[in-house]
Amino acid sequence: MTTQEPTEPDQSSNADVHHLVGIGLPGYVVRSVVRLGAGLDNVAYEVNGELVVRIAREPGSVRREAALLTRLGQVSPLPVPEPVFALAEHNCIAYPKLAGTPIIDIPVADHAWYAVPVGAELGAFLAVLHTSDPDQWTDLVDVDDEPLAGWREEAAEYYADVAAALAPGHHRRIETFLRSPLPEPARKLVFSHNDLGTEHVLVAPNTEKVTGIIDWSDAAVCDPARDFGLVLRDLGPAALDAALGQYPGGDDLRDRAGFYACCSLLEDLRFGLETGRAPYVDKSLAGLEWVFSRT
Repeated sequence: MTTQEPTEPDQSSNADVHHLVGIGLPGYVVRSVVRLGAGLDNVAYEVNGELVVRIAREPGSVRREAALLTRLGQVSPLPVPEPVFALAEHNCIAYPKLAGTPIIDIPVADHAWYAVPVGAELGAFLAVLHTSDPDQWTDLVDVDDEPLAGWREEAAEYYADVAAALAPGHHRRIETFLRSPLPEPARKLVFSHNDLGTEHVLVAPNTEKVTGIIDWSDAAVCDPARDFGLVLRDLGPAALDAALGQYPGGDDLRDRAGFYACCSLLEDLRFGLETGRAPYVDKSLAGLEWVFSRT
């Protein structure tokens, strides 16, 4: 499921970034370093407003990530990060900053404006990824096939943690979901981003155009409904309809997409409440109105 920001501090620093950029791009002058954030997999910095430098926590992951991004650049219909250097021995990778703003940084009240056009672009994007040969990716990503029962068990744990923050009407809907029969499992697995929330979808300011898809650290061979569930969770039912409309046989994914939307919304809400990340709380509370109304 979605990886979230750890509570323990990491050991990297701005000085480390200066040093690593000097190795990867000799002669490149570092004028500014801004920490972008940290996840379970890496800590990221912005250099000179134009370069993203990520330091991985897992030794050995950088070489695989660089190969994955390079291969994605040959397949993806939407922009993805393109490595400018990868220092496997230092667990560091860097790529030019993609244009655009993560949708999660746009006020929730404005998300409806993006829902249909962005949903359609994401559906077409996922159609390309999902029809690629999974064997093309298995040397670069893991197979993520957690049983649906495991997803619901974790969702119940998240619900217990966030229940006090919810209105009574939401309790009934969520508890109905947690008691409902599981959907049929996926008949086949596909290569996908596997974490296609609005924090990873960039759009051009004041337009409806997707300008990039970032953070491929959770990419996997997985259920094709997984990322459609995140489209529903973050952008709503009109976005899901638009996405499935661009995807051959998309209606077959609808039930499982709704299931994943419910589970992942509770996870994101807990993350937002525990870390004080208001954008995660805001989008999750907004999503409660449509995600659990479908159960």
